Amino acid sequence: MALTHAILARLIDTPLSGYDIAQQFDGSVGYFWAASHQQIYRELSKLEQQGWIAGETVLQSGKPDKKLYYVTEIGKQQLKSWIASPSEASPIKDDLLVKIFAGYVAPQAIAIELKRHQKAHQEKLAVYKAIEQKYFSNPQILSEIEKFQYLTLLNGISYETHWLSWIDRAIELLK
Repeated sequence: MALTHAILARLIDTPLSGYDIAQQFDGSVGYFWAASHQQIYRELSKLEQQGWIAGETVLQSGKPDKKLYYVTEIGKQQLKSWIASPSEASPIKDDLLVKIFAGYVAPQAIAIELKRHQKAHQEKLAVYKAIEQKYFSNPQILSEIEKFQYLTLLNGISYETHWLSWIDRAIELLK
């Protein structure tokens, strides 16, 4: 997946400014696709040049004008085409697992690292659970859009739960 598609996915529902996209990235798509604000603005410029998005300047009194971006018909077709294309399973690239593989060299450091990761995964799971409670407490009445968004959240919950279970087993085994 490219940042292009993450931005198109974020803009598909509603026009947003570059600032709004960056802020929302931090709290939605950013949970599974990270990008800096600079990368987002650079990609917006490229997408606009390609005609996949268009921008409309909104005049604001007392504030600088802002540019709202929206997905064009070409951009929508590109997103549909990308969604319909097969996705490969993502390869695992995880520093912690490499450290664990050779952890017998520094077992105390591994114990500390496992506890640190345990705390981080607990915190992320708590955030996901709070989002679920706030926005998806009754899955039976979700709109179609919300159901797809909820599926990504469920994956995050499952991911964090899996990591916590594995860390518990690792800590127990290394006692």
